[in-house]
Amino acid sequence: MVIIIGAGPIGLATAIALKQRDIPSLIIDRGCLVNSIYNYPVNMTFFSTSDRLEIGNIPFISHGPKPTRKEALEYYRRAAEHFDLNVNLYETVQTVTGGDGNFEVTTNKDTYKADKVVVATGFYGQENLMKVPGEDLPKVLHYYDEPHRYAWQNVLVVGGGNSAADAALETYRANANVSILVRHDTLKETIKYWVKPDIDNRIKEGSITGYFNSEVVEIREKEVDIQTPEGLKTIPNDFVLAMTGYRPHFGLMQELGIELTEDELQMPVFDDESLETNRKGMYVAGVVCGGMDTSRLFIENTRVHADHIAKDISKSVAATL
Repeated sequence: MVIIIGAGPIGLATAIALKQRDIPSLIIDRGCLVNSIYNYPVNMTFFSTSDRLEIGNIPFISHGPKPTRKEALEYYRRAAEHFDLNVNLYETVQTVTGGDGNFEVTTNKDTYKADKVVVATGFYGQENLMKVPGEDLPKVLHYYDEPHRYAWQNVLVVGGGNSAADAALETYRANANVSILVRHDTLKETIKYWVKPDIDNRIKEGSITGYFNSEVVEIREKEVDIQTPEGLKTIPNDFVLAMTGYRPHFGLMQELGIELTEDELQMPVFDDESLETNRKGMYVAGVVCGGMDTSRLFIENTRVHADHIAKDISKSVAATL
């Protein structure tokens, strides 16, 4: 039995690759199926074409040239159903004791025996906090949903990447009074090519107020203090959309005994071919392998992890026969 922690696309792909080799698995996730994609903005469109998001050789057909969040949710749900994967949702892994061939995985609901463990927890579950007074107010959101609720409200979007640009443009077009605050002197060049001119022009014409080289100082019920190159400013505010990015669950990896690099990337240490970590019998898969380098690994270029891991585990199984 292999236990896979994380029911994202790569966790599902790993379970499929194992099943194709007649190796049973159980996927455990603290949220819903493909929880990260579920938390994407409702109207989000992927960078990639649908074929590059496919798992298990199941065709992913989208209505447009690039698939939507809704289409991806349905696709991965159908893939899990097609392969009849064993998935436990809304269950949190707490400890993994024992060793290779004899792991014991304890969750908030049960305890399971496992020969191998695969960690495929992604990086979308831990938001990067601003660490300022008032960040815990209900009006501060780290996951943007959809624009309707922000109509005629004073909205401050914090961040300079894709999520921030999308949130600013959508809420602006829902008649919100939108400001965007960026720590650097410009928005990121990695913003989707069809979005970048739009957000740049809205800021240039003043439809969206841009604050660059600026930071949030304090958030209160009806206003926000921001530090700008011109000094401290207080602006009226009803909602703060903190699109400040996310990070892997480093605490869980450390609790599991996975060694992390000592640089700022904090990448898990693993074998490049098998993806086995320093803890024998425990593997990492998917974007979690990149640590804080969250712009290098995606579904498209980590799908191969599933076959690498399944191949290595199948060799181990064969050796015990």
